[in-house]
Formats: sequence, structure tokens, C-alpha cells
Amino acid sequence: MTVVLVGVARVLPAAALPALRGAAAVYAGEGVDAEAWGAAPLSSFAPGPDVVLLTTDLSEPAARALVSAGSPVIRTPGAPLLDAVAVMDRLRSPGGCPWDAEQDHESLRQYLVEETYELLEAIEDGDRAALREELGDVLLQVLFHARIAGEDPSSPFGVDEVAADLVTKLVGRHPHVFSAGGDPAVRDAGTQQHRWEELKQAEKQRTSSLDGVATTQPAVALAAKLVQRAARAGLPADLLPTGDDTGSTLFAVAALAKLAGEDPETELRAVARAFAANVRAAERSARTAGLTTLTPTDWRTHWPT
Repeated sequence: MTVVLVGVARVLPAAALPALRGAAAVYAGEGVDAEAWGAAPLSSFAPGPDVVLLTTDLSEPAARALVSAGSPVIRTPGAPLLDAVAVMDRLRSPGGCPWDAEQDHESLRQYLVEETYELLEAIEDGDRAALREELGDVLLQVLFHARIAGEDPSSPFGVDEVAADLVTKLVGRHPHVFSAGGDPAVRDAGTQQHRWEELKQAEKQRTSSLDGVATTQPAVALAAKLVQRAARAGLPADLLPTGDDTGSTLFAVAALAKLAGEDPETELRAVARAFAANVRAAERSARTAGLTTLTPTDWRTHWPT
């Protein structure tokens, strides 16, 4: 017996065709139109060696029982992405979610930033469960913005155009992978990174090595990115900002770290998070000792060693 996950987008996995052609019986499970698929209703289901169950939900009783018994599951790679698109479309359509329907690109900006930082935190914590969840939350932002963009009457585009542009970009910037003759300029990861920047600059017809750098990113990350781009263009280190003021000092530290191959934003975040952990540990220790207000001596006494 075989279970075929059709998905809410009603996409039939290509790998399921041999099983369907050789099936003694095909049954329509949860969410599947039996007549549309030429399948028998689940009410007449009878297990057998060449039986196929079509379903949109692996948690339905019949599908769950078959999977628990060891029946293989056939699904289309990426099909759940189409399901996610379908769900997003439903939420934004008439009769969907009132809150989702009211959102626009501007109102969603804060969530994109928040979800991105939550994903970053999951990566830093090495939390696999949180990583999976936060990747989904970031994906939601992409689907949400793409759906809103598709509703623009003046210049609409949707998730298909976004995905198509991404494919074009990835193929175009990896000629060593997708071109028949390869790319002699790419010999390792380092030369590939340099080649990527060359191809991007030619593709976008940029006139400055700094074009495309997002100036809204955190200041330490911004300083590091600017220095990285300028250094690749041959800027000598003696032209970096100098001075005794706080801004110049911070810029210099970020610049030197980046030129040394480090990521100052990541390094600073690690120190900041370790400091926060120490503060919380000292506060817990002090509360255990019955203290609610800490003097400098109390902080030193309860500070982790």
C-alpha cells in the first residue's frame, strides 16, 4: 500500500505516477475530490498490496494507520511550499483573515526585522527546533510581501516572479556550475565569492563598489560591510576613518576585525549575550540570597566566575 500526499495545492507528485498506474485500487482521502482524481471514496477503502491512498493530510486516520504500518509516502519536493502559498492567498482573499487583509509592506516591516533576529538567535543558540520554526516565520514574511505585491494595480508581481528572478540570479552567478564550459575564474570558495561580486556589479551596472549596501543595517555590521566592499575595490587601509571620538573608534575596531577575516557584528553579539547571561545569573544568585537591590559589592559577590 502507498500513501500519496497531494497537498492543498492539489499537486500530484511525479514519483507517484508508477504507483497509480499499477494500482489495483485508488482511494480519495482527506481533502481529495474522488471524482476529480478518478478515485474511490474512502468509505469503501479496503487494504491490499497495490492500493494507493491520495490525501492532503497525513494525520487523517487512514493515512496515519498506513504510515504507522510502514507504507511508503510519496510527496513532491517543495509541494508544501505551494501549500504555504495557497494558505497565504486564502488569508488575504475575501472571507479570509481581517488582520492579514489590512496589512501592507510598511506595516509588516517590524515583523520582518523581528523574525530575522529571532532566526539569528536560534542559529546562535544551536536550537534546531527553534531554527525550523523561525525559518518558517521568515518564509511567511516573504509569502506575505509577495502576495501584497501581487495586488498592486500599477506594477504587480507575485511569488512566482520572485522565485523566477531568484533562479535566474543563482544560475547566472554560478556559471562554474550551470555553464557547459564552466568558469575558469572560479577555483575555490574564495574565488567564487570574488566572481559573485564581479558578476553582480556587471549585472546591476553599478558604478560604485558600495552600491547595494543596505545602510539600514546595524552600525557595526554596516561599517564592516562598507570596509569589505571598499577593500575589495583596492582601497588602502590608511584611508579608513581615524579619530579619537567614539564613532571613529568603533568604526576602526569593526574595520580591523573585518579585514582580519572576522565578523565584528557576530563577535560583538556573542560578547553582549554572554554579558546578559552573567547579569541574569548574578541577579538570580542575589535573589536566592534574599537581596532585591544590589550594591556594587553585591554585584561583584554574585557575579559568575
